[in-house]
Amino acid sequence: MSQPPVSTFTDALDGLGVGWRNTTTADFPAALADAIEAPAVGTALPFEGVSLDGADVTVPPTPAELREATTGVTPVFGGIAQYGSVVVESRPEGDELVALYPERHVAVLRESDLVGGVDDAIEDRRARIAAGRDSAVLATGVSATADMGATVEGVHGPREVHVIVLRDR
Repeated sequence: MSQPPVSTFTDALDGLGVGWRNTTTADFPAALADAIEAPAVGTALPFEGVSLDGADVTVPPTPAELREATTGVTPVFGGIAQYGSVVVESRPEGDELVALYPERHVAVLRESDLVGGVDDAIEDRRARIAAGRDSAVLATGVSATADMGATVEGVHGPREVHVIVLRDR
């Protein structure tokens, strides 16, 4: 599996109307500050040299804080360059809820986790499933009611998405 150019991914994000910023771990705090709208909640970022410490982000949120949050910040564990999709894993930290409940999702992605297409993503998922990480959502752009049909009531996903790509990870 070869690494696709990040420009393929960011071009796809542009086509979806998804904001993005390509940054380094050193510049991550500024990129995050620009991407969030308070009140913000998040889950711990498991990427070396990057955290939500010192940011205006509540980690972990209570159910009430999650309900009131405008922005949810989570790590994502893959990106599909061809489609601009991100992989939100279900972790005990609550990534799925924090990614899908607030109006705005800020996804933090390591550039090294980008793959070219769906076949590459499925191959990557196989290895993660074998390691016990067996639940994930592939999210492409903002949520639309059409995603889930007429049965949707209440929460159905973010209205805005912003991806921060860590180019040195």
